[in-house]
Amino acid sequence: MTRYQTFASLFAFATTAFALQTSPGLAFSSEAQQMCTGDAMRLCSSEIPDIPRIRACMVRNKAQVSPGCRAVMDREAAAAAAARKREAAAQ
Repeated sequence: MTRYQTFASLFAFATTAFALQTSPGLAFSSEAQQMCTGDAMRLCSSEIPDIPRIRACMVRNKAQVSPGCRAVMDREAAAAAAARKREAAAQ
């Protein structure tokens, strides 16, 4: 396995963890991996394999990510906010 494949696999895992932690109703999508792997490698490779640090790095560098990755991040953030709002309303 090449170094890039190892990083891509770790990023896929990190993205999965991010999606599951921020939006319980969403499953990991191949779109998120496809859209954000290159950005994570370019911007946050020094954070691999620390998932919380990768997530923080991607959020911190959101202005520098590709439009496709930003769209995925925005959708996941909106879904997480909606879930938090539903939880608050249920209480």
